[in-house]
Parts: sequence; C-alpha cells; structure tokens
Amino acid sequence: MNLQLLQTRLGYTFRDSGLLQQALTHRSHSSLHNERLEFLGDSVLGIAITDALYRRHPDVPEGQLAKLRSAIVNARALANVARELRLGDYLLLGKGEETTGGRDKGSILADT
Repeated sequence: MNLQLLQTRLGYTFRDSGLLQQALTHRSHSSLHNERLEFLGDSVLGIAITDALYRRHPDVPEGQLAKLRSAIVNARALANVARELRLGDYLLLGKGEETTGGRDKGSILADT
C-alpha cells in the first residue's frame, strides 16, 4: 500500500503514518480500527463546514445554513469524496468485507 501517493492526493502529509493506517482500517480487519477516529472526524468535519458556511454566507438564516451543511456532510456526499480520492484502494478490510465489495461500499467509504 503506497500511503505516500494517498497523502499526495490528500494534499497532506501525516506525521504519524500509523494514524493514517488506523484511519484506513475497518473493524473487520483488526481490533485497532477507525471507528473512534470516525467519531472524532465527524465532529471536526461538522464544525469546519459549519464555520465555513457561517463565514461565507453572513446573510443566510440558520435554518438554511443547517440545510446547506446537511447537503455537504452526509453519507452519500462523503462516500463520493472518498471515491474521488480512491480511498477504497487503501482500505484494510477483513476477508468478508473484501469478498462482498467493501472497497466500494458507500457506508464504509463515508465512515473512512
């Protein structure tokens, strides 16, 4: 697995490549998997998108900002971004997920 290529694609170099590997590890593969990172990432992504929308649209009411945020931060949108980045190529999956197409499952990609 060429994590350097992925980091180039992401435009970010991880100081701790072990953390990147954990982020790419599905629970079917190892007990050291990405679910806790997913929990953290969901919150960080939510606040980052909320902040960006708040600053870029000073005259938009709260309800509409919430709709914009939910259009950006949802499983389908996140899975599409993961596909564009080809994250599925880098996932560490257990045999069951591997054989059932886990590399392109929307839920797994969105969580990653």
